[in-house]
Amino acid sequence: MAESVPVRCPACHQVHTFTPPTFPCPCGAPLVMPILPDGEPAQLEHRTWKNSWVTLRCPTCNRPNDWPQPELGCSCGVVLRLPVNDFTPSSPGRHPDTHQDPGPDPAPPASGAPVPRPPFRPVTIRTGRDAVTAAAQYLRWLGHTDVVQADDRSTTGVDLRGNGIVALVDSSTSRTPRRDIETLWLNCLNEDAAGAIFSLAGYAHDARLRADELSVPLFVMDLTGTPQPVNDAADALIRSEPRRTG
Repeated sequence: MAESVPVRCPACHQVHTFTPPTFPCPCGAPLVMPILPDGEPAQLEHRTWKNSWVTLRCPTCNRPNDWPQPELGCSCGVVLRLPVNDFTPSSPGRHPDTHQDPGPDPAPPASGAPVPRPPFRPVTIRTGRDAVTAAAQYLRWLGHTDVVQADDRSTTGVDLRGNGIVALVDSSTSRTPRRDIETLWLNCLNEDAAGAIFSLAGYAHDARLRADELSVPLFVMDLTGTPQPVNDAADALIRSEPRRTG
């Protein structure tokens, strides 16, 4: 299992614990992103698709491949790009083909106890469409199983819609502006639904303030496709049961 590393945000100086993501190499071996523990994270102002990838060699087969640049969303609203060692990636342990004793099956939950969610399986983001797919998969993982891509995005600004949930996905290279917060909030009022916004580049300062005023859940996504909550409303959405309408 990858070891967590501390990451200090250069904007607010908050210290986060970051676990490097692991990706499967085509050869079958797992590759842990080699985060430099003493490296200085960079505040991401503008993202380009070309500069969002890093080339690393697999420690097992020595084959070079492009992988998503590790990123971390800070609760202050900025997105941090984490430095990696381009030459010495590490492997988290045995090759997956090596036999390991899985041990006894876990005990079933006690009667009446909440059933834990299975591990979230992210969708690697290479295009704007991938970002929408990743957000949809995350909402389904939260329990909104009927979420689909909206067909009226040009008129409503909503990218995803389900029974009791609407979401906006900003895959641009600029921080999500305040107007997107208010657009989603109005859609939530009109449809009596919960909402969420997913952003690849983080949020403008006034957007963060407005989201907190309106209790709009905000998430940031890195290119691994794993959303991270950045405000209290997002944490509340994760803890809540899906709200059904009609």
